[in-house]
Amino acid sequence: MAAAVVTPSGLEDGVSRSRGEGAGEVVVERGPGAAYHMFVVMEDLVEKLKLLRYEEDLLRKNNLKPPSRHYFALPTNPGEQFYMFFTLAAWLINKAGRPFEQPQEYDDPNATISNILSELRSFGRTADFPPSKLKSGYGAHVCYVLDCLAEEALKYIGFTWKRPTYPVEELEEETVAEDDAELTLNKVDEEFVEEETDNEENFIDLSVLKAQTYRLDMNESAKQEDILESTTDAAEWSLEVERVLPQLKVTIRTDNKDWRIHVDQMHQHKSGIESALKETKGLLDKLHSEISRTLEKIGSREKYINNQLEHLVQEYRAAQAQLSEARERYQQGNGGVTERTRLLSEVTEELEKVKQEMEEKGSSMTDGAPLVKIKQSLTKLKQETIQMDIRIGVVEHTLLQSKLKEKSNMTRDMHATIIPEPAIGSY
Repeated sequence: MAAAVVTPSGLEDGVSRSRGEGAGEVVVERGPGAAYHMFVVMEDLVEKLKLLRYEEDLLRKNNLKPPSRHYFALPTNPGEQFYMFFTLAAWLINKAGRPFEQPQEYDDPNATISNILSELRSFGRTADFPPSKLKSGYGAHVCYVLDCLAEEALKYIGFTWKRPTYPVEELEEETVAEDDAELTLNKVDEEFVEEETDNEENFIDLSVLKAQTYRLDMNESAKQEDILESTTDAAEWSLEVERVLPQLKVTIRTDNKDWRIHVDQMHQHKSGIESALKETKGLLDKLHSEISRTLEKIGSREKYINNQLEHLVQEYRAAQAQLSEARERYQQGNGGVTERTRLLSEVTEELEKVKQEMEEKGSSMTDGAPLVKIKQSLTKLKQETIQMDIRIGVVEHTLLQSKLKEKSNMTRDMHATIIPEPAIGSY
């Protein structure tokens, strides 16, 4: 039951790989059944999971449905398949003796896959494929990983594969159902044909035939003498005859495959059909004549009814024409009503907008809050004006002081630059 271990790269490409000699080149050989190898691996995986009692230990505890024999080989529901994959992988790793925390549904799938692959490599298994191959939840790589983990779990619990033991079948003796004394018509024909073929094939010379005839005559005469000299008891002879007599009866069974019986049956059926045809033909002719007369009556009545109801038919046609005209007028009027209804809805919407604007303006006019705000703003402006006037007065006073100071300084400078006359004369 155990399948041969195949690398995931070989599963992906559908080929079997082998090492060459010398430089160690890889020789790729494609087999016709390699594309279906993952189905075989998946079936072996299901059997291994049953040996590990996964139905009781895993499925019932987690309320999971048991996977089918090709669950991970074919795509059905990628999300559900990926959840089943990492659940089974975590359970198998724990079964193999390695502590592994059960992943949750909302965990990062990349981290979960990397943890599973690291555990797989720790068992000495190869995983030379990208982790994204496992994210789909199905395929050859998923089957390979689960199969490797199942084998490691079986090794951990000490399970070994044994040779199959086949039961000894006793041969039953064949029982002869037919009676040897009964002969069928086919057997008689076959024996007759065999005798004829033997007579045709065996050509004997005349001298040989005479010698055989003489020898037969001598044997028959010897047999007759033996019979005349027989010491058999008559009572025992009669009892033996009564015992063997039922078996000596020849009953010829009729075979349905014989052409003579088929011919007789055909003649019988033909005579029966002819006799039945004579009776039914008269009845059919009578029925045909009655149906013809009935059809003629129906045709004459139909013509009479058409003539009598001609004016009603014309009135009906006129009423139909009037009805069609009325329907056309109704369609036209209905179209006008629809257009006017649309215009009415547009006017109503505009009216609602105008009413809303009027209400907003009326509420703004009756509301005293803006007036209070205006008054407060005026008061604030007056205060700011007074402050500005005071500042302007201060600035004017400061400017006047600076002008007066500058004027006094200029006057002093002018007086300082004028030289007195007595001082000039002394020079």
